Amino acid sequence: MYWLVDGMNVIGTGGDGWWRDRHRAMVQLVDTLERWSAATGEDVTVVFERPPSPPILSTVVEVAHAPKARANSADDEIVRRLRASPHPSTVVVVTSDRLLADQASAVGAAVHSARGFRQRIEGPH
Repeated sequence: MYWLVDGMNVIGTGGDGWWRDRHRAMVQLVDTLERWSAATGEDVTVVFERPPSPPILSTVVEVAHAPKARANSADDEIVRRLRASPHPSTVVVVTSDRLLADQASAVGAAVHSARGFRQRIEGPH
């Protein structure tokens, strides 16, 4: 499976004060995704609304962003990538956004909740 992750949706499921340092929260999410992807062999792209500054580099997961930062632009980028996919039925979209979930389902992708995905990648505590 190929996972397309709405990054800020997953980050937003935590009550850990992420909003005080968004970049740190983004780095932590990418780090967690890298460990999970390496352990499971899953292919992951995390999409943010704007490019992280400073950039977050990974050789394990793709760190992507919308071409133009604005409200819901990560959702739009995820939909664009889904529509460009030759096999959307092999894609799992991770989001808490109902409209994005409906759009993903309409093209044949599976949908996983942001909260459930965070629990999956972080494992038992």
